[in-house]
Amino acid sequence: MLRTLTAAVLAGTLPHIARAQAREDIYAIGRTGNVRLLHQTDTHGQFEPVLFREPSVNIGVGDASGRPPHLVGKPFLDHFDIPGSSARAYALTCLDFEEAAHRYGRMGGFAHAKTLIDRLRDEAGPQNTLLLDGGDLWQGSWAAHSSQGEAMVRLSNLLGVDAMTSHWEMTYGEEQLSKNLGAFKGTFLAQNVFLTDEAAFNDAPAFDTATGRVFRPSMIRQIGGRRVAIIGQCFPYQPIAHPRRLVPDWTFGIREAELQKVVDVTRGAGHADAVILLSHNGMDVDLKLASRVRGIDVILGGHTHDCTPVPSLVANAGGKTLVTSAGSNGKFLAVVDLDVGAGQVTGVRYNLLPIFSALLPEDASLASEIATIHDRDRAMLDEQLADTGEVLFRRGNFYGTMDQVICDALRQELDAEIALSPGFRWGPSALTGEAVTMEFLLSHTAITYPDVYVQTMTGADLKTVMEDVCDNLFNPDPYVQQGGDMVRVGGLDYVCDPTQPIGHRISDLTLTNGKTLEADKSYRVAGWASVNMPQDGKPVWEVVAAALRGKKHIAPARRDRVLLKGVSGNPGYQPA
Repeated sequence: MLRTLTAAVLAGTLPHIARAQAREDIYAIGRTGNVRLLHQTDTHGQFEPVLFREPSVNIGVGDASGRPPHLVGKPFLDHFDIPGSSARAYALTCLDFEEAAHRYGRMGGFAHAKTLIDRLRDEAGPQNTLLLDGGDLWQGSWAAHSSQGEAMVRLSNLLGVDAMTSHWEMTYGEEQLSKNLGAFKGTFLAQNVFLTDEAAFNDAPAFDTATGRVFRPSMIRQIGGRRVAIIGQCFPYQPIAHPRRLVPDWTFGIREAELQKVVDVTRGAGHADAVILLSHNGMDVDLKLASRVRGIDVILGGHTHDCTPVPSLVANAGGKTLVTSAGSNGKFLAVVDLDVGAGQVTGVRYNLLPIFSALLPEDASLASEIATIHDRDRAMLDEQLADTGEVLFRRGNFYGTMDQVICDALRQELDAEIALSPGFRWGPSALTGEAVTMEFLLSHTAITYPDVYVQTMTGADLKTVMEDVCDNLFNPDPYVQQGGDMVRVGGLDYVCDPTQPIGHRISDLTLTNGKTLEADKSYRVAGWASVNMPQDGKPVWEVVAAALRGKKHIAPARRDRVLLKGVSGNPGYQPA
């Protein structure tokens, strides 16, 4: 049976994070085993240190209710036995976020992470270590967007990423992705992407033309004297969650049967002693997958931005699989030390290390490249649009103050009664009194299909849209979920019961003026990031920036209210 050891608990309440270094070197984890895997995921282009508030609402339904990753706040700390008001509690939860942020500071940043990565590589031996990225690395900032990912490829190479899979990287389109992969010094892996029938007939390029598999599915490396296989699993729902026109020649999916074949081949003809799945499925999907696909030792998970300090152990027909998830926005580096013997993993030690920027000096080469990237657009990025009277954050199943800012701006600038904004989980946080810069705004909006639109929708149409998105989030079958949070709705209050079936979760829709949303009445609705068809409006960041320049101060907004039912006692619900 695989054994897991939790990371060393950080010190309790500290006047300043730097004092932890004087008491204890929190990164001195030592080395065990003969193979070391370093795992990061869902950085979303945040290559400089950030603040990122973890959710207060992350509700699990069905079998997922009350178990990781659907724990927040105090239930999270209690489950993982983490001291409250500690540096670790700050990194992993939203509790006392603003006060803790002042105490412990920003997290992540590639130049700081590189210092830690090099230390951990040297400790285990570079020949015994792999740095793996779970995707969403090359999107999410202006530098990533304006260079169509090319700047992030350069940074990835300096960081030393050995292999990666993807999600948002594909929104640059097939041609640009191929160009970026040509410049990437690591190995790109994705077993679950195939050519469409038409593309195959037209001899579109593919890694394996016989099967139509577009990318290399796996790699085997000799590490620590053993053969370690890494299999890539990119985001399965690319053409559903994003415009199909961006990847017209490719089909996706979880492809459980194909994955089993890849595992069997690596175990058989490949003679792999250990099999690792580098996944961008989302943790709930990975937990189900682990119960159904045999032969995987460890799943290194991403997509849903969950940070789990202790992995989950899942039984299946072939034995057991360890399932992990390493957070987002560059806040964490997971360290998986494996004891790999002949044909089997005999031991595992897992550490989810928070990257406290103040404790790690910058790597000079990365710091220099980051400065070069930023200098190109510094004047534009540094523009101060407004200051904020409350903490701005995004992550949460139903609500985020930054999303409220976006919805308010759309309603104001486009003269709409209602605004819709996608439930994206990426984008850093800002503290009360901080300036909202153009760079901060772009870190929440920089996508390749950003145009705003206004359309007429009936009340019935709106409810249908909300029910569909809600089912994506709360369907009891993880294989039906696509990740992300509930669509943000401006100018509208509603009631939601996540435990109900589709068509019955959303009720009591009420406009901000107190009037009931009428099913057969038409309303003027603004939005952005249309998946179905190209739009010809302005990029959303221009619209929001115009609204903020006119205000100069973001006062605490009237929150468009979501009343939740059926979640009393759910440890994934700790409203602020």
